[in-house]
This record gives sequence, structure tokens and C-alpha cells, in this order.
Amino acid sequence: MSDLISQRNGGQILVSALSSNGVDTIYCMPGESYLPVLDALHDAAGIRTIVTRHEGAASNMADAYGKLTGRPGICFVTRGPGATHASNGVHTAHQDSTPMIMFIGQVETEFLGREAFQEIDYRQMFGGIAKWVTELDTIERIPEIISRAFSTALSGRPGPVVIALPEDVLFGTAQVNDLPAPRIAHAAPAPDAMAEMQRLLATSSRPLVIVGGTGWSPAACKALERFAHANSLPVAASFRRQDLFDNRLPEYAGQIGIGISPALADRVRKADLLLVIGSRLSEAVTSGYTLIGVPQPEQIMIHVHPDPEELGHVYQAHLPVNASMQEFAVALSDIPLPGSVPWGAWTRDAHADYVKHSTPPALHADHKGVDLARVVAWLDDILPDNAVITNGAGNYTAWVHRFYRYRQPGTELAPTNGAMGYGLPAAVAASLQDPSRPAICFAGDGCFMMYPQELATAMQFDAPVVVIVVNNGMLATIRMHQEQKFPGRISGTTLSNPDFIRFAQSFGAHGERVERTEDFPAAFERARAAGKPALIELMVDPSQITAQTRLTQTGLA
Repeated sequence: MSDLISQRNGGQILVSALSSNGVDTIYCMPGESYLPVLDALHDAAGIRTIVTRHEGAASNMADAYGKLTGRPGICFVTRGPGATHASNGVHTAHQDSTPMIMFIGQVETEFLGREAFQEIDYRQMFGGIAKWVTELDTIERIPEIISRAFSTALSGRPGPVVIALPEDVLFGTAQVNDLPAPRIAHAAPAPDAMAEMQRLLATSSRPLVIVGGTGWSPAACKALERFAHANSLPVAASFRRQDLFDNRLPEYAGQIGIGISPALADRVRKADLLLVIGSRLSEAVTSGYTLIGVPQPEQIMIHVHPDPEELGHVYQAHLPVNASMQEFAVALSDIPLPGSVPWGAWTRDAHADYVKHSTPPALHADHKGVDLARVVAWLDDILPDNAVITNGAGNYTAWVHRFYRYRQPGTELAPTNGAMGYGLPAAVAASLQDPSRPAICFAGDGCFMMYPQELATAMQFDAPVVVIVVNNGMLATIRMHQEQKFPGRISGTTLSNPDFIRFAQSFGAHGERVERTEDFPAAFERARAAGKPALIELMVDPSQITAQTRLTQTGLA
């Protein structure tokens, strides 16, 4: 080994490896189990350390970073309780196919297997929700393990990697060479597969493109838009992937997932060809695997996915195509364009149905409080195209997904695994990643209280997010299901909330309450003008359980 390589401890070698892989931000909750890493970060000028107030928030921020940049979000947490808290974000990254690397402090190697203080077997704990789980055994292998971690997180179907860091490995010293960042291989579609796809499209009369998954670059999204426009193809976005295709374009048909419009659901069933690009066609996308027959769809299916193991995993496609989104988008430009297509009216009707469904309906005569549909529609009108909209889970999200029209990739941060509390950490990560972009978080009153303390993180690191808390005094999703299965028997879904305005102000954030729809625009402008984190509480009608369904004394109506 070269004499020019100085002795370094494990923390220094690890941080140097992160720098070699282009890491510019890490999210963490500090712990004594990885003190050498924290010390090395003191001198890492190119890496910003964002200290959160909860490990779950740190892992959610890392997931949001991965979604925004396409690079692995980096998260550090301490052993035991820190790791269990952070598992929330790992599960999100797994189901959302987000590149992430989570580092966990671990007990000293000689203590392993004795159930030492905060000891957990992380291979067992994370084995089902991470692409790879490992534990450093020697200091000399740190650059090798980090290189493999980045390659694994980014290759094929992206996802999370978990690495445990025994204390003695971090405190030990060695002379170790750094490694360059690994090159990631991207699968390209075979020419005969593209030719067959062209033939299948040529024989179709009612095609539908379903776009989803991760690994999309802005250029790939634009290439898809050009292909869809040139061929007048209707394009639907899978659950919480609406930002992959400009919703204003005449080819956009809406989102396929929870809250799908009845017209679009019918269109999926009537399609004679489905061109599925990037989506796994999960339970949420397929309405419990009923919208598209499993394992053999009635429609001809062309399934494009970057991971060969996903092809045939659930659905047997007529034509499986193993290709990354970028390589497939490039190949689309080489497909000869037909002179005319027979499905022009089919596409125009699909977009017309979408416009109708995404336009706020008339209010019920008994409606009280703020009309969330018109709040979302107003924001859709005034926000710039690059604004980032974040949310967690709850019935309130149906209004956001239905009435906001996404225009650019990287503007929708929402967990496809339905994790509550995701919105605020994600908005903070988005604001810090690009301060020039407005970051707007929607959260239900139950969802917000999962990670409300991250207002402190937003204040500390100057992230001027705007949090819109939709307050109906209940866990509305669970209440809705209760009314469907056990009408009139309310149990465990009523919430007693704090004063959200005083809570926000206690952190130094701007806060105000809105009780009438017409008062929201001015309140939002004041929140933006405050130049600091802000919270707006919307008092909405608790009877309006969804955009089209109300609670009555006898159940749902």
C-alpha cells in the first residue's frame, strides 16, 4: 500500500468514501455509536449534515432526497431504538423504489451475539425490506462496502441498503485507498422488443400508457411526452407518480391508484393494450389486483421495467422489456411514427374525463368550513411549475392528488407505501435541496402529529416550508373504513388536537388558522412572505369524508 496514504480511523475512511461517491448531504440523529463519523463530518467541507429531531424523519428526508435527485439519500442513526425508529423510511424507500443508504451504529464486534446494550441483528431486522443488509467486519473493507452499497442502491430497481457500523471498526485505524464512484449499468431494450412493441401498437385501437416507478430523468420524461404526443397516446400515471407526465397535456388521462376516477377505471378495463413503463403495478395501482387481471391480463400488456426480477413477478406480460427508463426513452425516439392512428377520439375523451374529474365540484348544501378542493385548485393556479408538493397518508391526500395538476418531474413527494407523517420531513428535504423552489406540505391533523417536531429542523436550517394542516378532528381514512364495515360504531378514530397555531409559533414559525375558503389566499401569501417555516390550519367539514362522500347519522352517503 502506498506510503502516501495516511493512517485514518474508520469514520474518516467512511466519510471520505461518501465524498468519493458525490454525497453532499446526510440526514441524521446523532448517537455515540458512530462518534468517529460525526467527528469526520466536522472536516468534510463538501457534505452538509442535517440533524433531525427523530430518526424516522431522518430516514424520510433521505428518501425524499433520493426521489428528488436520483442519487442515494444518506441517513445515519444510532443502534437499537434509533434503527427501529428509522425503519419507517427504509420501508418507504423499499416500496417506492428509492435509492437510499442507511448507516446504523453497532456494538463492538466482540460483544455481538450477547444482546449487548441496544444490540440488534440488522440482517434479520431489515432483511425483508432492504436490497442489501451488511455489517462492516474490518476497517480495510470500508471503501469496498461503500462502493457496493451505491451500486446496489442504484442498479436495476433502486432501493435501500443498510450498513451496520461496529464501534471498534469506526475507532480503529488503517491505511486504506479510496475508491472512485462505481459506474452503474443501465439495461437497454433489445431492438426486436422495440419492433414487436411497434407491431402491437399498430394493431391496437384502444391503447393506454401507464407510467410509474423511479429512475426517470427530466430528459426521459420529455422523451415520453414527445412519443405520446406524436402518437396521440393516452398516458395515465400510477399511484403518486403524477409528476412524471405534465398533467396539462392533452394526452394525460389521470392517476391510476387510490381515488381513481370511475371513468379512468373503466378505460383501463376497456383498453386492448397496456404499455406499462416503470410501474410494478402494485396493489394500490391495480385496485387490489382487480383492475388488471392477475397473473394474465385480459389486455395485451407490454411491461417495461429496469429490473428483470420484476418482470413476471406478478404479471405475465405479453411482451416483457428489461430496460431503464432513460434507455427506453431514448429508444422511443427511434420508433417510426404512423401517419395516423385510430384512437384519437379515445385519447381526447380520456383527457376530457380527467379535466372534468380534476375540476372542483359544487359543494353540498350542508358543507361547513374550508373547501379543500378549491384550496388545492387555487394553489394549482398560482404556484410555479417547479413547486414541490408533499404529503403523507390520509383521506386528505385524495383532494391533493385529484385537484393539483403536476407539471414537472420531482414535484410530487408522496409515499406509495402510505406512511403517515412523511410530508413535513420531505418538504424540509426539498426546501434544503433547492431553496429556490416552494415546498408545500399537506398533512392531516393525525398525519402532522407523527413528526411535528421537525418544525424545529426547518427553523434551525432555514427551510421556509409551508405546512397546510387539514383539521377534521379524526383519523378520516380509518373512520371511512369503519363506516363501510361497522356503520355508526365509532371507535379509536376521534382526535383531540393541540392548538396548532400556538404550537407552530412556539418554534418561531409563522402560524394562522383559516375557517373560510375565501380567506385562504391571503393567509397563504402571508405565510410565504414570512420568509420562514409556516403553518396554516384549515378547519374543514368533518362530514366531508372524501371529495364525493359525506358522513351521515346512518353511515356514508
